[in-house]
Amino acid sequence: MISSPIVFITILGFFAALALLIAKKEYTALKYIPPIVLLYIIVMFLSSIQVFEKNEAITELYSTLKSNMLPAMLFLMLLPNKVSSLAKLGPKMIIAFFTASLSLFVAFILSFLLFSLNTADIEIFAPLAGSWMGGTANMLAVSSAIDASENAIGITMLIDSVDYALWVMILLMLVPFATLFNTYTKAKNSIEDVDLESQCALHFSYRSYGWLIFSALCVSLLSQVCGIFLSEYLFGSATTWTVILATFAGISFSFSPLARIRGVQGSANVMLYLLIALIASRANISFDLALVSYLFIGICILFLHALLMLLFAKLFKLDLFSVSVASLANIGGIASAPILSAAYSQSLVGVGVLMATLGYVIGTFGALALAAVLKVLV
Repeated sequence: MISSPIVFITILGFFAALALLIAKKEYTALKYIPPIVLLYIIVMFLSSIQVFEKNEAITELYSTLKSNMLPAMLFLMLLPNKVSSLAKLGPKMIIAFFTASLSLFVAFILSFLLFSLNTADIEIFAPLAGSWMGGTANMLAVSSAIDASENAIGITMLIDSVDYALWVMILLMLVPFATLFNTYTKAKNSIEDVDLESQCALHFSYRSYGWLIFSALCVSLLSQVCGIFLSEYLFGSATTWTVILATFAGISFSFSPLARIRGVQGSANVMLYLLIALIASRANISFDLALVSYLFIGICILFLHALLMLLFAKLFKLDLFSVSVASLANIGGIASAPILSAAYSQSLVGVGVLMATLGYVIGTFGALALAAVLKVLV
């Protein structure tokens, strides 16, 4: 049993680095199994067989790293994404994206009413909504904001991985039926290519990279301090305000030279994978009937989302490309939306990138709003 904090974090760092390397190589065998999920499963297994001792020193290290890295990671994740670039999508794609987000929001509420009405399940529904309206970073932000347990996060990741893979396959299979779908919805205007704004990265230097990390740590510290202050005088917890402030800081500084420093996305991914490994080190999930039922609920959410999107497509005369990419930009994020865009045309990859970027921006807020609604319904 590992009792040393240094050995503990070294092992987690090793597995996080290995998962990042696998993600970078893009192995075909792992096309539908994200390396980040494999990382969670491996570390969770080590935790389940009690490889890591949960002593005071390790617990303190866990809490310190998690609380400080989360806002820094959110800041860095949002830094390369200019909100002003989203205007290039045009009204049709913006409508498609927000109808997808709205349909997911409603689908989560309906599924909660049908299958749950359990306060504990909010710790699963809200982070899953964060992932399916944004991405894994949003999921971690929401789970921290509502103080979800490590086991709840583990169940969320498994639902996200399994049901997401099914959804990607379905949307790719629908590509040949675009003409038939467009005839049904009476879609008229075709989607044009989006010329992504060139934002050339600055040449790498240790000085500029040092400023980047220093800025992220400053944002982390300030957002936590301000979060504590705001939670005493306004609604919400200190963690909720920390997440919100770090998100706004990332959006605001995306217009600064910091966003052009080489290594922004890589640093954000390192923090993301290490956070996942930390959370997994405290999880212990049993694969039973209850877990299967959660996978079924996830499928039901996607089914209701599909029905509502079909209704919105008919109402707003949206074509299959707009509907599908908007859906996957929410549920799959930056990793899969461009792939689906390319399945229609290589020239449309930019549309998928920008729509997934929009998901990063609104995912946390949409999921926190959902958590508030679900708490009222209980």
